[in-house]
Amino acid sequence: MSGAERAPDDRAVALVTGGSGGIGSAICRRLAADGWRVAIGCLNAREAAEQLALELNGVALAFDVADDAQARAAIATLGEVALLVNNAGVADYGLFQLTTERQRERVFAVNAFGAMNCSAAVLPQMIRARRGSIINLASIWGKVGASCEVVYSASKAALIGFTKALAKEVAPSGVRVNCVAPGVVATAMTSRFSESELAELGAIAQPADVANAVAFLASDHARLISGETLTVNAPI
Repeated sequence: MSGAERAPDDRAVALVTGGSGGIGSAICRRLAADGWRVAIGCLNAREAAEQLALELNGVALAFDVADDAQARAAIATLGEVALLVNNAGVADYGLFQLTTERQRERVFAVNAFGAMNCSAAVLPQMIRARRGSIINLASIWGKVGASCEVVYSASKAALIGFTKALAKEVAPSGVRVNCVAPGVVATAMTSRFSESELAELGAIAQPADVANAVAFLASDHARLISGETLTVNAPI
């Protein structure tokens, strides 16, 4: 058992929101290999989440992270959550001036407020236990911005700011909060790009590369790391 945030019994859970997607499933598999009991959060891909839960001897949990009441009710069924990975996210491509209010609100509701909702749900138990880890999945675009992904970039920048501030607030209680900011990752989300477009973006990460970064931040090796953003985006 290498997880720094592991509780002394088998009721401790690592919850991965958006856990049935390309990056999410890689994170779930890596954490399960490290000895965590994994809860796979999902919204629409319940069948995929349930299949992954069966594979990993975990549990699938269907709820909308953007709905605070849903998040709290679902997370309450898990018992002690020692590790929360806020991976659920949505993207939106196009010129900013053509985006609608509904589009902008949904991106922020999932990417930024979703992470806040889930974090607020697990923090009371983590603070009582004086241990726990929250890892937020941001994006390199949250650090540098991306044309035609303005709202997405802004939501991920907010997530990085949230990470830094919350880490300071909960540090006296022994809870760590960090962020992983991947670059371009080979998932269904990037399948819309042509080979030439992907080549211009530089090195393409695999979901396992992101999962390795999450596993590091969840481990004893990162026990003195909090409030940091680990970028997974090596240039060619």
